[in-house]
Amino acid sequence: MKYRQRTFYTDKQKSEMWDRWQRGESMSSIGRRFDRASSSIFPHLAVTGGIRPLDRRRSRFALTLIEREEISRGLAAKRSFRSIARILRRSPSTISREIGRNGGRQAYRAAPSDQRAWDCAKRPKSCKLSFNAPLCQWISRKLRLKWSPEQIAGWLKREHPNQEKNRVSHETIYRSLYVQTRGVLKKELQECLRSPRAIRRSRHATQKGLKLRKIKDAISISERPPEVEDRAVPGHWEGDLIVGSNNSYIATLVERHSRFVMLAKVENRDTQSVITALIKQARKLPKELYKSLTWDRGSEMAGHRKFTIATNIDVYFCDPQSPWQRGSNENTNRLLRQYFPKGIDISGFSQAKLSAVARQLNERPRKTLQYQTPAEKFEACVAAIR
Repeated sequence: MKYRQRTFYTDKQKSEMWDRWQRGESMSSIGRRFDRASSSIFPHLAVTGGIRPLDRRRSRFALTLIEREEISRGLAAKRSFRSIARILRRSPSTISREIGRNGGRQAYRAAPSDQRAWDCAKRPKSCKLSFNAPLCQWISRKLRLKWSPEQIAGWLKREHPNQEKNRVSHETIYRSLYVQTRGVLKKELQECLRSPRAIRRSRHATQKGLKLRKIKDAISISERPPEVEDRAVPGHWEGDLIVGSNNSYIATLVERHSRFVMLAKVENRDTQSVITALIKQARKLPKELYKSLTWDRGSEMAGHRKFTIATNIDVYFCDPQSPWQRGSNENTNRLLRQYFPKGIDISGFSQAKLSAVARQLNERPRKTLQYQTPAEKFEACVAAIR
């Protein structure tokens, strides 16, 4: 039987590994850098939950190797503890304890004593939650209510403004969840987080991935006409895909002025399927009511030039990791999850069913429209161009 050879990394390689992980690189990318499989990277990151361990430092009050060498020379010269202490400007009791715990006058050696002190200092620091059971229970209860660690930390600060022992930072909560060696918050509480991943990702990871998906000839949202921003002129749309299980998708389109919704059945996420579905939807509307489309940087819109040529509609792309730039569409997608919950296969919904769902949404009164419905607002726009 052939056994897999164990992979070892030097301290320098581990440091570079953490540097790359914090910059948002994937495990596969880091593995390629060391000519190793990504499976050899995961154990090193997972042991601390994807959170980089702090570099160990000596206390400024601890004896240094140079001081220990001076102690060793003093003992060889038959000096007293007090004499050595005066030279080092240390307490005699410090010198006495140092020599006593490292073999006494006859056996004391500087280098082994220094290494022993370093090894003995390596112990985990107690987490604040480990000795405050009520605080731990409050946090667990709020996590189960789907509160984020930042919301919990803010709530604790407001509830206990003058009680430091009953407050904790959101970073401490995250570390207690992901670094399980602390043994404070149960691992299953990770599932209550909005992103229930096994290890913590860098805040730059998503942005890094989006930058890699470059779209040729993309027009930035910053070049979009000012009239689109204030929603005063109808005909400017926002779009996105809703994803279901088994690679099922729905294209969602929202008109910024009226919040009118259109849904399109999409056979696949490839750019050909998405662009074909969007062209079909665009041809259902008067050209005066479909002037531009704003999308995120998903690769499904790589064929945006084909869409523009077929419809004469300009496509603008949001900045990376900026969903608020399509705020109407993001809000509509949340409303649509009532009809298409996450995790279900949405390929079975016909175009007629999608249109019926869109009609229901369009006939709901909206506070932002002074309780008019999107359908009424859109009909007024259609009437105005006739």
